[in-house]
Amino acid sequence: MAAPAHRSVRIGLTGGIGSGKSTIAAILQARGAQLIDTDAISRSLTARGGAAIDTLRAHFGAAAINAHGALDRRWMRERAFANAGVKRDLEAVLHPLIGARCDELAAAAAGQPCIVFDVPLLVESHRWRMFVDRVLVVDCPFEVQIARVMRRSLWQREQVQSVIAQQAPRAVRRAAADAVIDNRVDDLAELQANLEALWRLWLPSP
Repeated sequence: MAAPAHRSVRIGLTGGIGSGKSTIAAILQARGAQLIDTDAISRSLTARGGAAIDTLRAHFGAAAINAHGALDRRWMRERAFANAGVKRDLEAVLHPLIGARCDELAAAAAGQPCIVFDVPLLVESHRWRMFVDRVLVVDCPFEVQIARVMRRSLWQREQVQSVIAQQAPRAVRRAAADAVIDNRVDDLAELQANLEALWRLWLPSP
């Protein structure tokens, strides 16, 4: 009889906008983790022909869909940040679909040593805390977040502040973490060393 498959260690990766979470995800993926990116799933669901498009059009109207048949992300972002009801309605459409897709991908990755779920709103959702074994938070100061996003996305400072205000405060994220990676200086070598140590701690060799 074959030995039962080893259960994957499930790590929930999160951090505020501009924290450098994508860099951490890439390092963990290169180290051997199976990455499940909820932002990428959301983009797929809201792309042309995506599973959420018909429901979004029916709920928010034709203006929510751009000329290419995808969700008009800027249109929706402006309304969701300005109106908590719109944000809740959008999440009610997307979150069950994202969750179902995560379940499918996790099942397909069963037996892998580690599955990393990249979830920007992990701390805001109680479901995720119960779904993962460890929570890894990428953290940096408020002003570093703002500078990075302004440089990367060419947003105005007020836009970045608005997004940060919609996310869990740094203190709340840090309190929910099993480990915190400080990424205030974009030192790739230091990040790799810290993550290697964490990998050995959370995924010891058999």
